[in-house]
Amino acid sequence: MQKNFWTNWELLIILWFAFFLNQADRQIFNVTLPLIRGDIKLSDAEFGLIAAALIWTYGLLVPIAGFLGDIFPHRNILAFCILFWSISTFFTGFASGLIPFIILLSVATGGGEAFYAPSANAMLSERFKDNRAFALSVHQTAVYAGIILSGVLAGFVGERFGWRHSFHVFGLAGILVSIIFMLRMKNMRLVTVKSNVNIRQSMAEALLVFKKPTVLMLTLAFACMVFVNVGYLTWMPLYLVEKYHMSVTYAGFSSLIYHHIGAFLGVMFGAQLADRLARSCPSKRLTVQSFALLLGAPFIFLMGYSDNQFVTYSALALFGFARGVYDSNVFASLYEVVKPNVRSSATGFMLMFAFLMGAFAPLILGILKPTLGLAASFSSLSLFYLLGSIFIFMALRFWFKIDYTGARQW
Repeated sequence: MQKNFWTNWELLIILWFAFFLNQADRQIFNVTLPLIRGDIKLSDAEFGLIAAALIWTYGLLVPIAGFLGDIFPHRNILAFCILFWSISTFFTGFASGLIPFIILLSVATGGGEAFYAPSANAMLSERFKDNRAFALSVHQTAVYAGIILSGVLAGFVGERFGWRHSFHVFGLAGILVSIIFMLRMKNMRLVTVKSNVNIRQSMAEALLVFKKPTVLMLTLAFACMVFVNVGYLTWMPLYLVEKYHMSVTYAGFSSLIYHHIGAFLGVMFGAQLADRLARSCPSKRLTVQSFALLLGAPFIFLMGYSDNQFVTYSALALFGFARGVYDSNVFASLYEVVKPNVRSSATGFMLMFAFLMGAFAPLILGILKPTLGLAASFSSLSLFYLLGSIFIFMALRFWFKIDYTGARQW
């Protein structure tokens, strides 16, 4: 028992670093974009396409990764995907044009990363049965750390040694983590995996939940949030460099730190608030989400509209807080109207749709940049938060009660 205890915590620590790199490797391109633009002659639309293709790849493969995680050992999937995306990140440092970037960064790195979350969360849930929520929460903190610190580390390495070395450093770190994972977890007892999983039937049942209007509205709202988030993450570092004449390192740090501190506080606040309200009225989860998106819209507008650096930072933080309140109930709200036997599959399809739609954001902003400029483009993203709020309000007003009752007939 004692041995299993320490093995489980060792697993959590290793996966924390893997998840850190999973998030950080996606941000290297965004953070070092000002340096890449000075070295490789591509249009803003083409740079936007590179970022969009990564999200498209991730979105397409997430549901497949979820199904494969029910068939093959999680340990094996994780060992392979961590190594695969890390090697891809390393070789992205040698990219010299649009096609190499799309193949190495968008397809290979994004594709490898898509297989991580389903198996990692499932493996931790199996190992921490008595304190599952705590373990998953610790694991989730790697997301914030990966996004924030990548802005500092990738920007620092890029300015000192060149943007290519940023990819090399993070890629080598991932390869090291994958080797440690394989060596330390090779003797871990595998949890029995079902061999008779009917993938076609599971996919069909999962897709049928989208016949429920509430599920469809929640998915559309989630797609609106992801669209805004992907666009912000891709172009904000360059926006701060061009508008306030910051260094790449400082712009990368500033674009991420204020927003994600706000998001962290919003997640903690939103989860407690919604849990408390939902005890007496389950629909309150959706109410919290709808008001969160409505609250965030004016701060997104202000983020692009303001010419004052302090106001821009404040808008980033408050936009992050609203996003965190919304994020805290994304899947909790979905599960109110989805039966337990199809929740995992429904989650995968919801993620797929949202990320495929959200992937258009960097491309569209890249196309609009030469004419409207990034400031106006960022402000226009506030319309998507407003639209997402309307989608959730419509679900509450017309369909939630019926769909909630249907999900409880189990």
